[in-house]
Amino acid sequence: METFSVFPAAGLKFLSALAKNNKREWFQPRKAEFDEFVHAPMVALAALLNRELERIAPAYAFPDPAKALNRIYRDVRFSADKTPYQNHVSAVFPQQRLGKKQGSAFYISVTPKEAMLAGGIYFGDTRQLQAVREHLAEHHAQFQKLISSKPRAAVFGELQGEKLQRVPRQFGIDHPAAELLRHKQWMLWKKWPGEALTKPAFAKEAVKAINLLAPFVEFLNEPLLALPVLSEPLSVE
Repeated sequence: METFSVFPAAGLKFLSALAKNNKREWFQPRKAEFDEFVHAPMVALAALLNRELERIAPAYAFPDPAKALNRIYRDVRFSADKTPYQNHVSAVFPQQRLGKKQGSAFYISVTPKEAMLAGGIYFGDTRQLQAVREHLAEHHAQFQKLISSKPRAAVFGELQGEKLQRVPRQFGIDHPAAELLRHKQWMLWKKWPGEALTKPAFAKEAVKAINLLAPFVEFLNEPLLALPVLSEPLSVE
C-alpha cells in the first residue's frame, strides 16, 4: 500500500468526467484508470488517517484501512436515480463496536471540487438520539466548551446538522441546552477546495483536523456505548 502524499489531479479529472458520463459503458473501459488515479490514492489517504486513529482513537481504526472505503457503485434498487456510480469517493471510520451506520464516526470524501473531513452523528435511530440528548442535557457545559475551543472552532467553525422544529417536550424550551437538544445530527466538518488535495500540505492538515475531531466524536459515542446492542436498528426520527 503506497504512502499518501497528494491526491493526483488525474483523479479529480476522472471524477469530474464520471459526473458527466455516469454509465457503465463509459466507466468499464476506464476501470484501470479509476483504480490507479482514484481508488489507490483514496486507499492511501484512508491509511494515513487510519494510522493516526490507531494512535489517538484505536477503537475507530481498521485492521485493513481499505475496509473504510465506501463502494463507488450505488445501490439503485430503491432510488429514482438509476445512475450506477457515486460521483465522489469516501471513507468512514466508525466506532468498531457500533458499526458503519450507527453512532458517531469520522468521514472523509473527495469530489472534483472539494474534500471534506467530518465527524459526528449523521444517522441516528430513536433510541440513540434519546441517549445522546439525555447525555447532552446533563453534560452540555462540557460539550459547549469542547466545540467552542479556539483551535477546534478555527478549523471547523460552528456545530452543524439537521434540527427538530422544537425542543423535545421532556426537556422544555427553557433548558440551558435547548438548541443542542433540537439537533438530530451533531456534526463538525472542514472543507478544502479540490486543488488543495494536490498539494503536500493537505496530508498534514487532514491529520491535524482528525486530531481535533477525536474528542468530539468520542463524546457523542459515550452514551451509545452504554446501550444494549440490538440486532436490528430502530426507526430513524
